[in-house]
Amino acid sequence: MKPIIKFLPFVFLAALTISCAQEEGVDAMKTKLSEMKDQVSTLNSEIKSLETEISKLDPEFAKSNKKSILITTAAARKGEFSHFVEVTGSVLSKKNVSISAETAGRILEVPAVEGMRVTKGQILARIDAESIQRNIEEMESSLELATTIFQKQERLWNQKIGTEIQYLEAKNRKEGLEKSLAAMKTQMDKALVKAPFNGTVESVDVRIGELVQPGVPMFQFVGESDLFIQADVSESFVGILRKGDSVGVEFPSINKTMKTKVSSVGGVINPNNRTFKVEVSLPNLFELKPNMISILKIKDYESKESVIVPAHLILADNQGDYLFIVENGTAKKKYVKRGLTSGDETEIKEGLIGTETIVDKGFREVGDNFSVNIAQL
Repeated sequence: MKPIIKFLPFVFLAALTISCAQEEGVDAMKTKLSEMKDQVSTLNSEIKSLETEISKLDPEFAKSNKKSILITTAAARKGEFSHFVEVTGSVLSKKNVSISAETAGRILEVPAVEGMRVTKGQILARIDAESIQRNIEEMESSLELATTIFQKQERLWNQKIGTEIQYLEAKNRKEGLEKSLAAMKTQMDKALVKAPFNGTVESVDVRIGELVQPGVPMFQFVGESDLFIQADVSESFVGILRKGDSVGVEFPSINKTMKTKVSSVGGVINPNNRTFKVEVSLPNLFELKPNMISILKIKDYESKESVIVPAHLILADNQGDYLFIVENGTAKKKYVKRGLTSGDETEIKEGLIGTETIVDKGFREVGDNFSVNIAQL
């Protein structure tokens, strides 16, 4: 073991010497590599310059020297093209009403609470009508007596006993009391504030014990039916948008879409924002709530025969809009006149006939007359 231990320091010293030599060699190699990269860069630049010069003098060399770029393609198509504009609207109800008392009195009970859904005729509040109730009881007693007198007078009159005046007076008193009692009961019924139709109680503006007067608002009530959307549309759509036109509607808050129709078009331009009112009818859906935000998609342009291409493939330079089409394995730069864009589709007014093959993926890497290779997907 001792000889080995004595030999270890010499091994360590040798290894250290070799390591230092290697470190010096790495620095030298790095320097050499940097010099070679500079040389390669210079050579590549000179090669490219020579290729350009030769290509100008020898077209066959230029064609053979071009590298094919791998691309995918998309087809231009002919078909129906529609353009829509989006307008923000709000859901409203034609049955958004303020309910007030029809008789004076003190509030005894308020069963309704805010946000409560009620049906037609359901009681929202009770008003103290004790005095009316007493009058009804007195009226019923008087009517009972008047009815008895009339019945007896009628029997006598049928037997030709008594005068006609006595009979008519008894009859008139009985009928008058019946009408007065009916009016009293109607007044009594008005002490019960009821829902005029199915809907939701939006706000409650009275408390138990308060004294109310006829015409004073007690509840804000919104019906479930007769909902519609109202929107302000730019005056540029005057003459384009008409009653009965189809409209797409989107409700972002509930993630629902539907088709409906324009029910009303305003005839006055608002001078402040240069818009006019448009109303769109809505079905009775439980999910829809008054004041809900909606987006109207209004069709402002339609063409039955259009050339349509993906919008993202259209590029532009100083001469105008263009895209690349593929002809015989070569990318060709094609200038076009674009129309409107809807989503990722653009209508082409001039420059294409609709049968072209368009460069899709790789369209930013190609140039005019570049050789291309279509990937097989």
